[in-house]
Amino acid sequence: MRKIKLVLQNGKEYIGESFGYDLEHTFSMGELVFNTSMTGYQEILSDPSYCDQIVTMTYPLIGNYGINKDDFESLSLALKGLVVRECPMEGSNWRNEYSLRELLKKFKIPAISGIDTREITKEIRNSGAMKAVLVPESYLPNDVEDILAEPLRNDQISRVSTKNPIHFSGRGQRIVLIDFGYKKNILRSLLNRNSDVVVVPWDSSIDMIRSFAPKGIVMSNGPGNPKDVPEVLPVIRELQNEFPMFSICMGHQLFALANGADTEKLKFGHRGANHPVKDLKTGKVFMSSQNHGYSVTTSSVQKSDLEITQININDQSVEGLKHKRLPAFSVQYHPEACPGPEDTAWLFDDFIKTIRN
Repeated sequence: MRKIKLVLQNGKEYIGESFGYDLEHTFSMGELVFNTSMTGYQEILSDPSYCDQIVTMTYPLIGNYGINKDDFESLSLALKGLVVRECPMEGSNWRNEYSLRELLKKFKIPAISGIDTREITKEIRNSGAMKAVLVPESYLPNDVEDILAEPLRNDQISRVSTKNPIHFSGRGQRIVLIDFGYKKNILRSLLNRNSDVVVVPWDSSIDMIRSFAPKGIVMSNGPGNPKDVPEVLPVIRELQNEFPMFSICMGHQLFALANGADTEKLKFGHRGANHPVKDLKTGKVFMSSQNHGYSVTTSSVQKSDLEITQININDQSVEGLKHKRLPAFSVQYHPEACPGPEDTAWLFDDFIKTIRN
């Protein structure tokens, strides 16, 4: 196999084997992050929220159960690279249709194996999420420095969002799902509750959304910095005054910004399937699946029109919000991702009840 290098912005360099798309005479740069999930690599790879990121998996064996047609969260892959300790040549599972290696080559995603992913994770935890680049072994240090000097893009949401409205018919109330990079299971969770869903682009106007006559609004997850799309904040403020609203991940952060709270970049983010979240009203603790690099600042919520409903047990960060006067609420994690396996699916039920009332 061809040797490739992973070079971090802090100067650390790792040489391993290429098992994805063959870079040969090119490179792939992105923000280097880590995910602690032991399974679910197909969902992770196809999650639009990983747009422009190089994902390091802490669990040492990735690809062992292969790939199937049902577990994709989007139609394409938006990440910049994958870093693993070991990837088998073939997957072994009754649902397996083709290998992880074949998937990466199909979507032209470079990947590196045979390196210590837990050492890389410690680097990220110590130094914070940083730029990194996957390059052929022959690339010289000066070439790599020039690549890493280039800034990362900030148009991820516009690249992963749908370009036109899409209607998914159902027998129940109509819901507009604003697509900042939505995962398929959010849509499935709504359709399973008999909702009639219209997915609209991230920059849809108030008039376009009203034209679909929705009974409620869901704002999806998505990649990047929520402050890169300030134009959506006035739309959110107007929508929440007219319709019940439920916001997830990126939607949660935009919901906070629209109501006077603030967000900040976390040192290394929350990415994994085992993050404990406490509900402040009931005292219950749920296991959550998370993927975000930004968070709502706790102190800013006190000056906003919102109140905190849930917190992260690990670092006390904000995990849930609700509006003080309006039927609008949000969560930072992914209730559709089934980590518990269904600890927080009730949030969709609560939203549907809000619409019916």
